[in-house]
Amino acid sequence: MLSPLRSRVLPLLLAGLAMLGPFTINMYMPSFAAMRAELGVDDVQLQFTLSLYFMAFAFMSLWHGTLSDRFGRRLPIIIGLSVFTLASFGIALSNSIEVIYVFRILQGLSAGAGIVIGRAVIRDVYAGPAAQRAYATVIMVFSVAPAIGPVVGGLLHSEFGWRSCFIFLGGTSAALLGMVVLILPETLAAESRQSLSLVSLVKTYKEVFLNFRFMSWAVSFALMFGGFFVYVLSAPVFLLEHLHLGPTEFLWLFGPATAGMMSGSFLSGRLAGHWSLPRLLRIGFVIMVVATLYNLTVSWLSPSHFYYYLPYFFVYTLGMSLVQPTITLLGLDCLPARRGTASSIQLFTQTGFNALLAAIVAPFVWGSPLHLAMSAALMLALSLIGIYFLRWMTLSGRISAASVNN
Repeated sequence: MLSPLRSRVLPLLLAGLAMLGPFTINMYMPSFAAMRAELGVDDVQLQFTLSLYFMAFAFMSLWHGTLSDRFGRRLPIIIGLSVFTLASFGIALSNSIEVIYVFRILQGLSAGAGIVIGRAVIRDVYAGPAAQRAYATVIMVFSVAPAIGPVVGGLLHSEFGWRSCFIFLGGTSAALLGMVVLILPETLAAESRQSLSLVSLVKTYKEVFLNFRFMSWAVSFALMFGGFFVYVLSAPVFLLEHLHLGPTEFLWLFGPATAGMMSGSFLSGRLAGHWSLPRLLRIGFVIMVVATLYNLTVSWLSPSHFYYYLPYFFVYTLGMSLVQPTITLLGLDCLPARRGTASSIQLFTQTGFNALLAAIVAPFVWGSPLHLAMSAALMLALSLIGIYFLRWMTLSGRISAASVNN
């Protein structure tokens, strides 16, 4: 049992661990121009630092939970934060893009430990309404982090230069490491730990990856999320070059997006139990389609004022957050006996797709706002096609109707 003080502080600590991921993605984006000039690289080479991070993060998202089931919750988090701290300070001291690539891989391998294992810690410690409140705390902080990261990064860059962003990340990670050592108890009993059997792991992952219904939901969500995330990955070019904003003005993108995500999450929670999952799914996609059509129109007309582009980020992310719990639940319900592994693979699919966006799609389309809008629209269309194809496969009897709502 946790003491009352630890019980109150623990969700805040887990929320802090969840913030590392968003901070690591976008905090240094306002510094791209300065990094490009100092390191003698181009935008594509800098974009590759994001691709490497996402690829490493996606790979390790398959293993953080498994390692915590074998070695307990504390040790993998402590090791992850230690590696992340050293990698962040390593980037701050780097003078070549190749060295930064190595440290970004280490950041990706370690940043997800707290996020993934934190979910297991909550389930170990809390039950019922207490667990829901703990999850709510983590989600709220996680939603705010994307808006705070580039703002803090822009301010640090303006005052101290681009290296200060990574010093800040290293210092934050070190502080979280100290809090984990002092506050986080071991929540998995020794008798509950599992062995690392390669045969069993391969069998489990094969079962999940080959489940057509589950992977359809996972890929559809990754595509839907890509309609917004391609702008996150293109933010240095989109905001600084196309919209002519400054390094401290990234809030104009991430602020509306964060407000939309928080609003959609709030509505999703309030409507749960009152609206069916299929109805939430339909309404959420209608909202995203309306936002996408508006964005295509604005990007085609190409107005001179940046604020014409902002409604898209709020409205699209509102619809996206309204849909996200539904798609996640429908996916997990396809594999009721493998929900832990299924959750890891959902994260793996999304992060892996983000890596492809960062490496291939974003550099190809960030040349103009219209190209960005068209790529976002295409990803939303593919997401809808995937969901309706799954529905058709179910209605035609080609796959089981379990966990597919009409």
